[in-house]
Amino acid sequence: QAFPGVPRGRLYTIIMAAAASAAADGAEEPGMEAEAQELPLGCGGEAGSPVAGRSPEGEEHRDPPQASVSNGGDAESGKELVELKVIWNKNKYDVKFCLDSTGAELKQKIHSLTGLPPAMQKVMFKGLLPEEKTLREIKVTNGAKIMVVGSTINDVLAVNTPKEAAQQEVKAEENKKEPLCRQKQHRKVLDKGKPDDVMPSVKGVQERLPTVPLSGMYNKSGGKVRLTFKLEQDQLWIGTKERTEKLPMGSIKNVVSEPIEGHEDYHMMAFQLGPTEASYYWVYWVPTQYVDAIKDTVLGKWQYF
Repeated sequence: QAFPGVPRGRLYTIIMAAAASAAADGAEEPGMEAEAQELPLGCGGEAGSPVAGRSPEGEEHRDPPQASVSNGGDAESGKELVELKVIWNKNKYDVKFCLDSTGAELKQKIHSLTGLPPAMQKVMFKGLLPEEKTLREIKVTNGAKIMVVGSTINDVLAVNTPKEAAQQEVKAEENKKEPLCRQKQHRKVLDKGKPDDVMPSVKGVQERLPTVPLSGMYNKSGGKVRLTFKLEQDQLWIGTKERTEKLPMGSIKNVVSEPIEGHEDYHMMAFQLGPTEASYYWVYWVPTQYVDAIKDTVLGKWQYF
C-alpha cells in the first residue's frame, strides 16, 4: 500500500536487499573498533593485524632491543657476577661469582674448587680478604686476581717440614760415607783426645738441656767452645775465647751428629748455617745424653718435661 503500482513480489525483493545491506553496514563498525583496541597489546599487529609481524599500515614490526647486562650479570637470577682468577698452589681457576656475596661465601667456593677448608685458607685481595664484607664493598672488579695460601690436611700430614727432609737426606749421605770421625779433617781435632774439663756423659739416657751452658768442648780449630741456649730469645750462642756468635734458631738449617768411635758416650756435632757442607760449624765431645735435646730445640721440636 505504501508503494502503489509496485508489484508485491518486486517490493519484497527490494525490502530484503535493503535489510541485508543495513546488516552489513552495522557489522563493519564494531570490527574496526576491536582492531583498534588489540593493536597496542600486540606491539605491532601480532594479536590484531591480519599479517603477523606487520602493522596495519604494512610497516614491518621490530621487537624492542634487550637491555644489556653489565659486568657479567646473570639474566636468569638478576644477580650481578664478577669474573675472578683464583690462584692457589700454582693452580689457576677462572670463577664467576656474585658481586654481592661475602668473603666467607667466596671461601666456601674456593673450598669446592681446591678442597682447602675455609679455616685453613688465607685469601688475599689488596691485603687479607675480610670475611664479613661483600666483593662489591671491597671494590672487586672483573679480572681481579685472588691469591690463596694454605695447605690441605692431607698435605700437612704427608709432607715433612723442610728441616726434617734435609735431615733425612744428610743421614742418607752419611750412611754412604765412611764415619765422620775417621775423616782427616776431624782426626786433627779428635787426636788431641778428650778435653780435661769435658762435661760428664751418661750413655743410653736422654736428658733435657741443662740450665747452664754446655762447655768443655772443641771446635774445628781445636779451640774451646761452649753452647748457650737462649730459649726466651730463640737463639743459640756459640762462644769461644775470642767472641760469641748469637744465632737465631730459625737460621740453622740442620743439625747432624755422630758418635765418636771408641768414645760412643760422646758425639761430634755440626750446625748447618748455610746451604752447603762448607757452612757446618763443628763441635766435638758433646755428651750423648744432650744430643737429642739439642737437635729438637734447634730444629723447632720443643720438648716438655
